[in-house]
Amino acid sequence: MPTFNSEGYEIAFSIYGEGPTVLLVHGFASNGKVNWVDTGWVDALVEAGYRVVTIDNRGHGKSEKIYDTAAYPSSEMAKDSINLIDYLGVKQVAIMGYSMGARISAYVSMTAPDKIACAVFGGLGERMTVGMSNSTTIVDALLTPTLEEVKDRTGRTFRIFAEHTKSDLKALAACMGSSRQKISEEDVSKIEVPVLVAVGSDDEVGGRPEPLAALMEQGESLVIEGRDHMRATGDKQFKEGVLDFFKRVYPAG
Repeated sequence: MPTFNSEGYEIAFSIYGEGPTVLLVHGFASNGKVNWVDTGWVDALVEAGYRVVTIDNRGHGKSEKIYDTAAYPSSEMAKDSINLIDYLGVKQVAIMGYSMGARISAYVSMTAPDKIACAVFGGLGERMTVGMSNSTTIVDALLTPTLEEVKDRTGRTFRIFAEHTKSDLKALAACMGSSRQKISEEDVSKIEVPVLVAVGSDDEVGGRPEPLAALMEQGESLVIEGRDHMRATGDKQFKEGVLDFFKRVYPAG
């Protein structure tokens, strides 16, 4: 897997297919393969005529592991995606992020609007501006010596997923310590590109998509029926909604 240097860190990425570029930004404790390849997203987008770029966020996957919480605010992590766009020599991309990746994608859309043609925020709706809880519980669960000792339900869920993706638990704990910052409604309202906010109907983590979409001039919402935060990622409704959105605002040709 190729890497490049971003802000002093080695960041891994992969490229698939040909066509207009779609940059995919994964969620917490995941990586490009788990979030986008294994769920069928890369195949679906390549088949639709797009060049797909997946990034392993700092501290995740094949990218460099950092143990300082100061490295992980989403506004800082967004710099890696922006730098990757520049490194690839692409003028504009469509960006799609899931959960933490959606927050990162929002920061990219706010700070580098000239590089973004449109965006998809998956798995994160109104909680983007309201904020998210349980960070301390999740950090504790990640740093507990064994899974068997983790009693909190939410913390246990994150620990199980982190072990499943063979993640560096200490790096993830540092990331969780600062990556969940909320974005003000005022800042979200400044995003001018077309944005699709897609969240599962049973997603208690991300919250409803409609309030977030309503803040943006070109915001649209998609409810992924019958899916929660974890099961919405590769859902057929999600894929169909995104492909329709891209067909309208970022056609492959």
